[in-house]
Amino acid sequence: MSLQRPSGGAAPVFPKLGFYPGFLTRSVLLEAIFSETTIRLSIFLGVLALMIGWEYYKPKRKPRYSRKQRWPANLGIVAIDTVAVRLLVPAGLIGAAFYAEQAGWGLFNNLDVPSWAAVVVSIIGLDIAIYWQHRAFHRFPVLWRLHRVHHADPDFDVTTGLRFHPFEILLSLGIKAGAVVLLGAPVLAVIIFEVILNACSLFNHGNVALPPKAERWVRKILITQELHRIHHSSLKHETNSNYGFSVSWWDHLFNSFTAKPKAGSDNVDIGLTEYREAKLTTRLWGLLKIPFSNR
Repeated sequence: MSLQRPSGGAAPVFPKLGFYPGFLTRSVLLEAIFSETTIRLSIFLGVLALMIGWEYYKPKRKPRYSRKQRWPANLGIVAIDTVAVRLLVPAGLIGAAFYAEQAGWGLFNNLDVPSWAAVVVSIIGLDIAIYWQHRAFHRFPVLWRLHRVHHADPDFDVTTGLRFHPFEILLSLGIKAGAVVLLGAPVLAVIIFEVILNACSLFNHGNVALPPKAERWVRKILITQELHRIHHSSLKHETNSNYGFSVSWWDHLFNSFTAKPKAGSDNVDIGLTEYREAKLTTRLWGLLKIPFSNR
């Protein structure tokens, strides 16, 4: 799909915007948002279906609660998150990337570098930003109040990767938008990054395990289920490790890597000891209230 320049030449879907009149700019932005939503949703649903099937046929651990007991709350909160983001920030990170490009803000909007280099470095930069955002949500009490909704899940499966309080989702979106603007990240980089982030979150929260030989190699690059399960341990020093969502490199680089849980892979105590009641941890209204409880 292409748009036409005033002179009749074809313009790419993700062009430099300063050249175009306002109505064309808005048209390109809407096209980019639609394309990004379609791509992300298609890949998200594909990975989700794959992980659900894998968990069904070869689960790693027996859960405390059934899917019928937990999933309505976990899927319900992601529905609320999606509606909140679309209503309050409809343009999302795509809008931030377009705005930065128009205003000439950010590193790669002021450097003459190959497009591929801007895309690759932006993806890496955004991933590092998410790593440090995650650490901050564990470090600062006011942020932990929001993030503990995710950690209070008494079980660990693919839906845990969707279970975030709406306030955390909106705050995270603002932080990522700031990183996008500072980097001057290209729209393509933003789309690729968001696709990778969503897919990896579904993958590494799965109640599954890679074959031992594959696990030893894959964890050198990616955060696997075995590594991320440690992050969901009720032991604080294990929870405060393995912060990566995609690659495991940042945990090695910034000294937050834990290779093995104290209790062993099959016996990690999942969840938070102060949140064990089903009415708080497995019901939608309970999840929404967790940030406002004093525990």
